[in-house]
Amino acid sequence: MLSCFVALYACGPQDKKRAGEEELQEEACQWLEYGICMDSLDITRYTIERGDHFASILSNLGFTPAKGERITAAITPYLSPTKLQVGHVYSAISERDTASTIRYLVFEKGRIDFAVVEIQPDTVLAYEEARPVTLKREYAEGVITSSMWNTIVASGAPVMLALMLSDVYAWQIDFFDVKEGDSFRVMYDVAYVNDTSLVEISAIEGAVFTHRGEEYLAIPFQQDSVREYFDMNGNSLRREFLKNPLDFFRITSRFSHSRFHPILKRRRPHHGVDYAAPVGTPVKTIGDGVVIERAYQGGGAGNYLKVRHNSVYTTAYMHLSRFASGIQKGTTVKQGQVIGYVGSTGLSTGPHLDFRVYKNNQPVNPLTIESPPCDPVKPELLDSFRTVQQQVMQELDSLRLVNGTGVAPVDASVEQ
Repeated sequence: MLSCFVALYACGPQDKKRAGEEELQEEACQWLEYGICMDSLDITRYTIERGDHFASILSNLGFTPAKGERITAAITPYLSPTKLQVGHVYSAISERDTASTIRYLVFEKGRIDFAVVEIQPDTVLAYEEARPVTLKREYAEGVITSSMWNTIVASGAPVMLALMLSDVYAWQIDFFDVKEGDSFRVMYDVAYVNDTSLVEISAIEGAVFTHRGEEYLAIPFQQDSVREYFDMNGNSLRREFLKNPLDFFRITSRFSHSRFHPILKRRRPHHGVDYAAPVGTPVKTIGDGVVIERAYQGGGAGNYLKVRHNSVYTTAYMHLSRFASGIQKGTTVKQGQVIGYVGSTGLSTGPHLDFRVYKNNQPVNPLTIESPPCDPVKPELLDSFRTVQQQVMQELDSLRLVNGTGVAPVDASVEQ
């Protein structure tokens, strides 16, 4: 069972002067849209369709070529006219008494950000704005009965929570090996537009995962301008390598010195792990490194990549349907970056990834390799870390559900 609810609202402060001006504007205005007072204006919304481009949009709205050039020059620093996306919304805002006079053009860049062009008879100004976002602190806890994914999805909590938890605990817990009775508690911030439209999970703000009777803490802490998660002793939860190169898969063949080959019908070493997954499933590099091979082997690996991570470790990714955009020999890649997609090229009976790890040029079992942790909390920051750790644990405990029916305290919402 998992329960999820709003615990409190919290956002970082903005510039006080600007916030004050916006507050006064809102009080004097009956209808505010895109930060523009609409009381004497009308708005017409359009959707960018395939084949639309900036010049044609401006022409269809009645702007002359000369005016269109001025509008294009003004908006380019905030929205490249060559990067309009099909399906995005743009709006023309006109004077109510003279509908043909467009005062503003607004191009939405996403659910939050948008670019505005203010059009006056003698001037054209452009700027970038964002809808007010409210961060709401939410809390969830659950006991695993089948999988963490199923538990979270069935509860109605954001699906991304499962992926984010698996990222936080990527080295401590294999989420495809969680056991019935494992449990978790997690608090996280969710970004909302207009208080109701969920945009994304902003961040996990603390978690405890109990696996096989052992508690794994995740305490967020920033050092050297980098925010990471640490255990109760201040050791980083991040490791040099991810546990798996796929998010979702089924292991069909393990590391072996003597495996019966399903096509060749004879026993031979299989120095990797086969992960069955649908064609097109993204394949991620398990660590930072450099691509040292990108090739095709018809009678074996099919499309494959090799990544050298350091002087000791190299990994190989085989039977790919295709390589990710920009991945070439010599490309520098980052941990978790998509480098290819699952396929069935080469000597293969079906779509899967054959993943291999080499230590000092010798194959090792990918499922049992050890990787040292990244830098722990610095000694001079340990006191600060202990304070953060105590605050996180106190808040997690205060939010913990009582018999599955508790209600968390709620503070006033603050817009960001």
